[in-house]
This record gives sequence, C-alpha cells and structure tokens, in this order.
Amino acid sequence: MSPNVSQASLNIIRRMQQSELTESVIYAEIARFAKGEENKKILQRLSKEEHAHYEIWKKYTGAELKPERGKVFWYKLMARILGFTFAVKLMERGEENAQAEYEALAHEVPESMLIHAQEEEHERALLGMLDEERLQYVGSMVLGLNDALVELTGSLAGFTFAMQNTRLIALSGLIIGISATFSMASSEFLAARSEGRTDALKSCSYTGVAYLITVILLILPYLLLSSAQYIAALICMLAIVILIIAGFTYYTSIAQDKPFKPRFLEMAGISVSVAVISFIVGILAKHFLGVDL
Repeated sequence: MSPNVSQASLNIIRRMQQSELTESVIYAEIARFAKGEENKKILQRLSKEEHAHYEIWKKYTGAELKPERGKVFWYKLMARILGFTFAVKLMERGEENAQAEYEALAHEVPESMLIHAQEEEHERALLGMLDEERLQYVGSMVLGLNDALVELTGSLAGFTFAMQNTRLIALSGLIIGISATFSMASSEFLAARSEGRTDALKSCSYTGVAYLITVILLILPYLLLSSAQYIAALICMLAIVILIIAGFTYYTSIAQDKPFKPRFLEMAGISVSVAVISFIVGILAKHFLGVDL
C-alpha cells in the first residue's frame, strides 16, 4: 500500500480495482461466444487491459479481489439476448461516469491518467465492433416496428369506440395485423431484391418478426380484459406503445451511439397523435353511419 495516498483516494481506488477486475472477466466471457474473429480479438484485448488496470490499482490497495459474479452473469445474459455490442457499450457508459474520479486521483496516482487514456481508447475500439447481424438489420426492425405502431395503434384506437367490444376489436386487429405483417415483409423483400441485395430474405424476416411481435403486444390488452372494458384496454395498449418505443429507442441509442430523447419523442408523438385522430374518426364514423355493434 502506498503511504502517499489518502484514505479517500484509497476508497476510490478499491472501487475501481473491483470494477476493472469484474469488467476484465466480463470481456473474456463474452469473447468466448461473440461471433467474428475480429470481435473476439478486440474483446480479449480489452479484457487484458482491464486486468492490467486491476494490477496497477492492487499496488496501492495491496488487496487481492474476486470478480462480482452477479454482475458478470448479468452482462453475459444481456450479451446473449440483446447482443454483445449492446452489453459492452452499456458497460462502457458506466465507465464514462468514472472519468471524474480518474482526474481526481491524478495528483496522487500518476497512473490514473494513463488508465484514463486507455479507457477512452476502449470506446473508439468498440465503435469498430458494430458488425453484429442484429445491428446490421436495425433499419429493417425499425421499419417493421414503426409501421406496426402507427398502423395498428390507429386501427385499434378507431375500433375501440366504433365497436366498444374488446373481443371484436381484438379479432379485427389480429386480422389486420397478420395481413399487414405479410404485406410489410413482402414489400421489404421486393425492395431489397430490386436493390440487388443478397440478404433480401433475411431483411424481410427481421421486418416481419418486428411487426408481428408488435401486433401481438398491442392486441394483448383486448384479449385479457373483459368485453366491456374497451377503454381500459385502449389505455393499456397506449401504455404498451410507449414502453415498446422507449425500450427499442434505448437499445438503439446504446448500440448505435445515438441520442435517446429526440428519437423517443418523435416516435411516441407520431404514434399517440395517430391514435387520437383514429379514435376521433371512430367516434364520427359510429355517429354518422349509425352503425351499432
């Protein structure tokens, strides 16, 4: 333990030592199943650098630590489900919050500035890892997601007052949703083929799956609630719309380094506006056409 380091600095160093060791293990574990040799090499290099940082901090604390297994498990799980790019970039965002602590240690621990520089280099290295299949087709997923949210949100909102029966609304929405899924997927396939792309089938699959999942989630409240609770189903449906938009926007903002708030507000604003307009159309249609279901 260095006698020239204050207790407050030692507390910071110990936290960083623990973090560096845990992240070293996370990188190494994710590298085992990450696709692409270049991705594996980058992750393995980051693992070695994080462990080197751990060894630097250990000179000051004199403590031999163990990785946080819960955190390792959590990031491995996220990497498998959401992709390793999302997992490691989310972890690196946590490191951004520690930059002020690195600078605070600079006068007592000269190595902190070296570690600071290497951490920034980590982010640049990670930018070159955006070659996961799921990230290559984010555009296709956005197309399916946006189209489903706008079309189905509007349709369900319009049906809600026109039909006033959750079962009829769910049936109508399901028919429209499944038909639109095939229509959207086939349109994406033909568009990709016309561009001469060899991945037309894969691209349309991502679009269709994103559309179908959205359809199921939006219709779910109308299936679960009683036939007379159509207003409650509408409110739940709109809440699901906001949650889907927030979740997907957060994912893409992390994985693609894009701002969250403006994209979220744009998508949410469009979907809710369409729902309100469609709800009004449903009221007017029921009134002027004199249809009573």
